[in-house]
Amino acid sequence: MPFPISEATPIRFPGPPPRVCDVVIIGGGVVGVMSAWFLAERGLKVALCEKGRIAGEQSSRNWGWIRQQGRDPGELPIMMEARRIWENLAQEFGDALGFQRTGVLYLANKEKDIAGFEEWMVHARAHGLDTRQLSAAEVRALLPGTAIDWPGGLFTASDARAEPWVAVPTLVNGAVARGVTVVENCAVRALDRAGGKVVGVITEQGRIACDQVVLAGGAWSSLFARAEGVTFPQLAVLASVAATEPMPEVYPGAAVDGDFAFRRRMDGGYTLAPGAEHDFFIGPDAFRAFRFYLPVLKNDWRSTTFRPSAPKGFPDAWSTARRWSADAPSPFEAMRVLNPKPNMATIGRVQDAFAKAYPALGRPKLKAVWAGMIDTMPDVVPVIDRVAAIPGLTIATGMSGHGFGIGPGIGRVVADLVAGNTVGHDLSRFRLSRFSDGSKIVPGPAL
Repeated sequence: MPFPISEATPIRFPGPPPRVCDVVIIGGGVVGVMSAWFLAERGLKVALCEKGRIAGEQSSRNWGWIRQQGRDPGELPIMMEARRIWENLAQEFGDALGFQRTGVLYLANKEKDIAGFEEWMVHARAHGLDTRQLSAAEVRALLPGTAIDWPGGLFTASDARAEPWVAVPTLVNGAVARGVTVVENCAVRALDRAGGKVVGVITEQGRIACDQVVLAGGAWSSLFARAEGVTFPQLAVLASVAATEPMPEVYPGAAVDGDFAFRRRMDGGYTLAPGAEHDFFIGPDAFRAFRFYLPVLKNDWRSTTFRPSAPKGFPDAWSTARRWSADAPSPFEAMRVLNPKPNMATIGRVQDAFAKAYPALGRPKLKAVWAGMIDTMPDVVPVIDRVAAIPGLTIATGMSGHGFGIGPGIGRVVADLVAGNTVGHDLSRFRLSRFSDGSKIVPGPAL
């Protein structure tokens, strides 16, 4: 089964883009869509430009978890707000999002994992979260029928799940209903600046005059920003995922250990993924950013499969142009939808891990396998900041695999940041300058 969103997907929003608006959003993933949604609610005229299809990339390819558990302390307050927003969205759209509060469960493979859970509980208690540590017996009670004796767990009952490739294309309907103009197949090639400030953008469908731009381009953000003279060490890693055929329910929520992750789906199957494994394509940005990622690599290089180069057209492929003319096709038009091939060896190991945990069910049969490119940062937290060097430009990128669940909260924060309102959260952890002001890069929890 091919992935549900691709270049072959009919264009729902052909445009044309407006000639003038207040804010242009670059990128039609969950962060871009929800930023547009909340900006429109604040009375601003918003245009959202997507080079391919709404939610065509990582926003539809993720695990579908809406989790507060295990978050970086800087993210946690925004994530708690995001979960509340998801509740409101589910009231507006009914079952269309696949939203269900079924909990998130982390499983300890070793005693040292339990120590990590205990460390994170400090943050859970500080924010009044309903997270609790589980004994081996409590884990068995939550997961009846398993053949694995996990020594303990971490569980947040208020965490939830949704169906990514259904949810985000549904949410964009809400943004449009609030007045957002959405244009697919409309790559933004460059900023238009006067006196150093943003005065518009140049798209493949023409110029849009505006004085505010939000860059929410996921894996493409650093390529666009670098062409505008703004650099930050964002890279992209490949994550492989699968959907099983319908099968008996072993757990209604989402769970993960070091070997595999699983999440119940609305169609009666499970979304399966590796617990930590991913692939990384070595390209020019990898060399530029190497010093920032060294602490992470020292701690966790074994979970990464390194590949010498990315396929043609990928953001950090060796042959991808780093400079282009605004009046000619850009790299964003050359790759409308980033659709990497999954690592089938990884998926095979996940099937084996599931079968080991549930031998009575056997090796799960798959109905779909896919991969996505996760935009990641050295400290595993995003950049959410105005760009001081380019007044009018705001960046919201580097969600590091956490974006789907937190997306509505980030969207609300970005909207108030752009509108000049009180944001309500401390954003210092997410400042752009942390990569240039001599700050020590501190990775978030490895949970």
